Amino acid sequence: MTLVLHAGATAIDFDGLRSLVTPEPTSTHHPLPHHDLVNMVTYALQYWGHEVTKQEFGITPDGARFYGVLTLRSEYGDYEDLVGLANAHDKSSAIKIGFGSSTFVCDNTAFLSDVVVSRKHTPGTKRQLPGLIAEIIEPLKQQRIGQNMMFERYKGTMLTDDRADQIIMQMFRRGIINCTRIPEVLEQWENPTCDWGAKTAYRLFNGATWSLKPKVAEKPGLTQNLHQLIDGICMEIE
Repeated sequence: MTLVLHAGATAIDFDGLRSLVTPEPTSTHHPLPHHDLVNMVTYALQYWGHEVTKQEFGITPDGARFYGVLTLRSEYGDYEDLVGLANAHDKSSAIKIGFGSSTFVCDNTAFLSDVVVSRKHTPGTKRQLPGLIAEIIEPLKQQRIGQNMMFERYKGTMLTDDRADQIIMQMFRRGIINCTRIPEVLEQWENPTCDWGAKTAYRLFNGATWSLKPKVAEKPGLTQNLHQLIDGICMEIE
């Protein structure tokens, strides 16, 4: 899972979230209880046929800022889909909900996902949010199908070692990785940490993503740029 707590927040379970006190609303700011956000999103996911298999939550010491990641069971077996959550009672940020295979939520306020929506804490938020969440979750199945089709395309694109070397250098030239990451990506290509299958574009994509984990909070566009590069390589080879 990709919930990172290194800026003062600590892990908390759902019962702990329920025990937190939500500040009283003002005329313009109506904070949403953190556990209500989790309940709304989880209910919508289950209603539309998505199974939540893991939950991970973090909270700042004052209870004001909440971060969470929900893991969804994949019908395809070899990767996980993630839903990211963020909420704040201190007016520091809006409610955020994101989906993707590379969702990243950090207590330094970084929030990265393939699809992200946000909603301010206005007087009408609690009434309007369930409908907004439904609008996000309803098309999620098609998004997950599209994501799997993309990964299947990556898996079907075989790469030689020479071609992988060229692509890794393209990652460097495009600013996706720096020079210190080149040997890391190469090592993941040759001796992958996880079983990403044969020497395909999928294996190289995951190796690069693995190496980029420490950097995505600082540069949210890296994963999108990597997708664009790998998509282009697959088109060339086809």
